[in-house]
This record gives sequence, structure tokens and C-alpha cells, in this order.
Amino acid sequence: MRHQYIARDSAAVVTERLIADQWVGVLYASVREQSPFLFKLLTSARMSALLGCLQFDSVHTSARKMIRRLGVDPLECLAPMNQLNSPRKVFERKICYWRCRPLPLQESDIVAPADSRMLVGSFRSESQVFVKEKFFDFEQLLGANKVSWLSAFHHGGYAVFRLTPEKYHYSHTPVSGRVIDFYDISGAYHSCNPSAVVEMAQPYSKNKRVVTIIDTDVAGGTGVGLVAMIEVVALMIGDILQCYSEARYDEPVGITPGMFLKKGQPKGLFRPGSSVVILIFQEHRIEFCEDILLNLHRTDVVSRFSAGFGQTLVETEVNVRSKIAYGSAAPC
Repeated sequence: MRHQYIARDSAAVVTERLIADQWVGVLYASVREQSPFLFKLLTSARMSALLGCLQFDSVHTSARKMIRRLGVDPLECLAPMNQLNSPRKVFERKICYWRCRPLPLQESDIVAPADSRMLVGSFRSESQVFVKEKFFDFEQLLGANKVSWLSAFHHGGYAVFRLTPEKYHYSHTPVSGRVIDFYDISGAYHSCNPSAVVEMAQPYSKNKRVVTIIDTDVAGGTGVGLVAMIEVVALMIGDILQCYSEARYDEPVGITPGMFLKKGQPKGLFRPGSSVVILIFQEHRIEFCEDILLNLHRTDVVSRFSAGFGQTLVETEVNVRSKIAYGSAAPC
């Protein structure tokens, strides 16, 4: 089955080229059902790191061929092409985001945390985007012992950003505000391929992830309440390096409670593979942009994602630092 999405800039329907789709299909159908032990082994941290090493550090993998195959734009890259001389360097490349990913001017705007394909949902049953716990278990995602955050985000909205292997793999801050909590949750390394997501129940809350809670109702903040940013590892992701920079990529630092984060700045680096970022918002504090909402249930697109009862869920491809939502009092 094909999987398609909407290119936001052109509104065109695009068929995704799913890398290793057949292998992923076998792993999440046959192997998972017939050999649970082998499946657990293949989605473990050690095996994920080994697969990543074979894919991105092997001398048999050509960086030049990878650049062509992935369609990397040399004009966006910070380093010249001759310095991207290994698959890992291609994957972990930096871009001139201040030039090629402009930031919207409105303070209340919320921006995409990654170059990615995006879905939105809500935990409110009366919402037009009610997709309760389709991709994750709410409590597991934030941590069942995090009672205050589970209460704060109850009935809120969320957005899922799926990064594919060809994408720029830095995450950026979606809002400005102060970090009031930061913690890791251990887990597996399941693939983010749509086939795997469909086969696996709530995979994003089963994978290893890093949670950052940002208070935007502070001086200099975006003013949209609390925002949870969850960076989720996936198959062949060895690590999520926290490397926040206030200016370009200069003087990167780890994330700690009490830090003030500026909207649109580099925050983390996925190393390497495919991966996911999830944003969760408080109820009544934000609205998603209209074009993203209209794309969600388009009937002329073939998508492997659904909300059940034949209702298709369609992703919109977005650029990092582009506007995806706004404070409730500021229209898009």
C-alpha cells in the first residue's frame, strides 16, 4: 500500500518513498508474531546502535551516493559538500536555518520543531481533531508518575512530527519559555515507518524519549501556557544529543530546569535514523493553522494512518521553524 502526504508549500499530494519498507513490514508482522524474543532483540538499544553503525559508519556506504539519493540541498548546508564525506556527517548536517528556514514574527506563533511530516490531534472528544491515543498512550508518554503534568495537559491538543531519513535531524524549540522540568524515559527503539506504527499499538510511548516541559507564560515567553516537547528515538537512533544554542549552532549546552529557551533555536540532534517529536499543549491555549487542519481528513490522499471507521489521517510536510499553531487570541 502506498503512503502519501501533502507538501505544505505547494499543496501537492506526494507519494513517500519508504526506505526499507518491505523489511520493516516483515519485522512488524511476521517476526513480531512468530518470534517475540527475536523481535525484542531487534528493537533493543544495542541492536539499534549496531544497525545504525552498519548503515551510517560503514566504509561500504558512499556519502556522495547518499547525498544524491536523499536529495540533500547543498545550498542549505552550513558545511561545503566535500566535508560531508561520511553517511553520518550527511545525516547530522547543519543548515543555514537563519536564512533558509525563516522564523515568523508574531510572538504568539508556535513553530514546527523539525523538518517533518505532521499530524495533529486532541484529547477532547468534542474536538474536530479527536484522535485520542492513536499513536501513544497519554500517561505512558509523559510518565505515569508525572501526575502534575498529566493533569496540566488533560484534554489538550497535540502534534506529531515524523522525521524521515533524508531530513535535517536537529530539533528546534517550538516556543520561547523557561524549562520547568526535563527528564528521560527508557524504552525500546521501534521504527517510525508508517507500517510499523500501524502494526504496533501506541509505539511512540513505548520508545525511549526525552521530555522537556516549557512554561511560556513568563517574561519574553510565547504566552501559550505549558508546552511539553517529547523527542522520541526510533530504530537506528543511537542517542538524542541535547545541544541548545542561543545563536546559530554556537556554544551548545545541555537542557536543565531553569533555562530560558528562545523559539526556533537548535535544541537537540538525533543520531541517526528516523525519529519523532511530539508537542502537547494545554486545553484552550492554542489553535492549529487552518491549512494543516483541512489537510488532516482529505479524501483524495492514500495514507496508512487512520482514526478508525475508515477515516484517513493525512500528514502535512512542514519546515522547521515554520508556523504551525498560534495562541488562541491570535488568528493564523
